[in-house]
Amino acid sequence: MIGTPEISASVLDFDSATKRLEGVVLKTPLQLNLNLSRRYHCNVYLKREDLQVVRSYKLRGAFNMMSSLPDAELKKGVVCASAGNHAQGFAYSCKKLGIKGVIFMPVITPKQKVNQVRMFGEQHIEIVLTGDTFDDCAATAKEFTLENAMVFIPPFDHDKIIEGQGTVAQEIHEDLQAAGISLDYVFVPVGGGGLAAGVGRYYKTFSPKTKIIGVEPEGAPSMTEALKAGHPVTLANIERFVDGAAVKRIGDKTFSICREVLDGMKLVAEGKVCTTILKLYNEDAIVVEPAGALSIAVLDDYADEIKGKNIVCVVSGSNNDIDRMQEIKERSLQYEGLKHYMLISFAQRPGALKEFVNKVLGPTDDITRFEYMQKTNKENGPALVGVEVQSRQDYHLLVDRMHEYQIRFTELNKNDTLFGYLV
Repeated sequence: MIGTPEISASVLDFDSATKRLEGVVLKTPLQLNLNLSRRYHCNVYLKREDLQVVRSYKLRGAFNMMSSLPDAELKKGVVCASAGNHAQGFAYSCKKLGIKGVIFMPVITPKQKVNQVRMFGEQHIEIVLTGDTFDDCAATAKEFTLENAMVFIPPFDHDKIIEGQGTVAQEIHEDLQAAGISLDYVFVPVGGGGLAAGVGRYYKTFSPKTKIIGVEPEGAPSMTEALKAGHPVTLANIERFVDGAAVKRIGDKTFSICREVLDGMKLVAEGKVCTTILKLYNEDAIVVEPAGALSIAVLDDYADEIKGKNIVCVVSGSNNDIDRMQEIKERSLQYEGLKHYMLISFAQRPGALKEFVNKVLGPTDDITRFEYMQKTNKENGPALVGVEVQSRQDYHLLVDRMHEYQIRFTELNKNDTLFGYLV
């Protein structure tokens, strides 16, 4: 286990949660993935929470908590703050229970997400757009909850939320047990920690030999840093690309459970996540959101350990806006070393660009972006150039030729400040 074992105060009743969720939550498939199994020389099963009724596991925790509340509290109404999957699970739960719900979302939330939430909740919910950040939005939501004597439904840090998310593990365990298969590893994405805490607690209770591995994006290592510190910490800044797992501070309850039940934590680069999304789509026709790809993206780091084993990757969701696909492809190409941006200083003379194209670019190198403005009374002028190559080696050869022809250039991929400003 990670950290010092301690007795958690949480009492999680997974059987009762399963009964509450009957007829509301889909028992999602546990599928053996042949491509991944061949690649890693083991049996890789995918728990397809991306096929859940709201396209993520979040419905489990939200409905479990809300349906556990006394009728008197339910009648007052419930509140949540979310710009993503929790809001959708919350909205669907409000409709199922026939209660009033108020959902606070940041002003910058894409219209597509707002419409999705409204579709799941229909007339049972009210959406309030407020604040430029999630933290501002959440603070306003909690104030509103107190002022109106309603109940706040948190995204992860509550026993009933954790209990509901843990039913994912119960389904996995029952399916494999029925097939006579013992499970060696479960890989679980970590955002606020609700899913990891629920899955981990279930398995350490009913199959303690199964190893639980949590996976976070490199740009939002809230659980990783909490485990290092021995307590939850608030990160100053996070990369929000893997939005379903980008949390500044892990939950207190989720941390206390995860430090007991996790056998490992691993960070995955956002670019690696993007490559995994594209592979899943191209090879298996599986559409996942960035957080949903985390548990599969990490497998390269465990390739030796999982050989010959039975493993499960929890595919946590598929709420991916199609407008993001170009960014996902771009990040993947950069991570794989196939897409590069440079500032090149071209000599201001006729034929300089032609020389670059004919002599410096390789036969399969492709210019994907070119921005140049001629400077008056200057010998050289800068150009922003994007180049896509077919292999990492092709880029090294390109750089060698640029040195050979004494072309001055700056590699923007290696300079975060310039890259963010110019690209």
